[in-house]
Amino acid sequence: MSALTIRSSTTLARSTLLSKPLLCGCYSAYHPIASGSRSFSISARPAIRSDEPKKSSLALRPEIKQREERAEGKIVGGEGKGVEGPHYQDQSTVASDILTNQSTTGAWTLMNPIYTESELDTVKVVGREPVTLADKSVHKLVKFLRKTFDFLTAYKDYKVPESILEQNPIPVAELRVKGLLLSHHKWLFRIILLESIAGVPGMVGGTLRHLRSMRLLRRDGGWIHTLLEEAENERMHLLTFMTIAQPTIFTRALVLAAQGVFYNAFFLTYLFSPKTAHRFVGALEEEAVRTYSHCIDDIEKGLVPEWNDVAAPRIAIDYWRLPSDAKLLDVIRAVRADEATHRFVNHSLANLDQKKDFNPFALVEADAATRGGKWGFTREESAEFAREQQKKLMEVSHQKRIEH
Repeated sequence: MSALTIRSSTTLARSTLLSKPLLCGCYSAYHPIASGSRSFSISARPAIRSDEPKKSSLALRPEIKQREERAEGKIVGGEGKGVEGPHYQDQSTVASDILTNQSTTGAWTLMNPIYTESELDTVKVVGREPVTLADKSVHKLVKFLRKTFDFLTAYKDYKVPESILEQNPIPVAELRVKGLLLSHHKWLFRIILLESIAGVPGMVGGTLRHLRSMRLLRRDGGWIHTLLEEAENERMHLLTFMTIAQPTIFTRALVLAAQGVFYNAFFLTYLFSPKTAHRFVGALEEEAVRTYSHCIDDIEKGLVPEWNDVAAPRIAIDYWRLPSDAKLLDVIRAVRADEATHRFVNHSLANLDQKKDFNPFALVEADAATRGGKWGFTREESAEFAREQQKKLMEVSHQKRIEH
């Protein structure tokens, strides 16, 4: 996999995407009147044109743009060609008959990272040290929720000593009776509960930003797409594990109650403080990476023997483009890498100006090693990343124009 993961497709947008002029600022110069079927007198047209900026979107009003340009601090990202990601019609696609050809994996509607074996190994358990009072409050809340969740799922963060691992066979049943190991059923119970809640924040954030964009009559700067991709990714995690085990009525009741409480609580949090909401998700994903790392370690050491040779579900092979002989362990490693991406993205978004900054990952994702080993970008790092990636895409577009 290349150092950069282009959002939505394996190819860059066609050069036309970055070479076409923007219409938002010059449309009225060529079409003074929006309706072509209605005519006005020559004397009336100047008055109509002078009044158009007052009736336009807030983002297009000259006084609004001038005020934002004079504001203290630079804005992450900026207006320009392709700042919110390429349009799907400007991408090169390969037509394939995915309905009749069972060996073909079709394209998913939303972007999701595809990992190489070496990229999966770059994921680390890292955390961001809380700085502000809000950060510390969020950190303590997540720790409290983690302890409650551990109690509910009978989970213990226990490292089996090497002396026990050297025994042949390993006394797995005895360790489970003592409550030191989770069985494969209990692992699934924990994962299903975790993923049924993890898909909420992205959808809530995307919904509220969608409504805000329409309410203020201005573009969102690429945030909505990234948040909805996160929600879709978490939902795919849940659907994948649902193919392995069907939850009981008790599990379904817990999911229903947890979603009902968490959705409304997160909705109100994001409504009043989106920065705090993103920080909360970043801290939550830190714990998710820690949980999946523990699960992977148990499987690799033979502590979950029921999963040693379980084949990867077909939905996982299609979604993550895994080899046809992939195992469940490969799926869990991909899920952990996704959670590390969510950790990185949400901590980075929490550092931005929630009202002005553009999403630095709208055009290009950070490379897998950065997402897996770093808790996130500071605001300055996000600004630099956005500038570098837009410059690289412009250079590629220019090179393609020269070649053609």
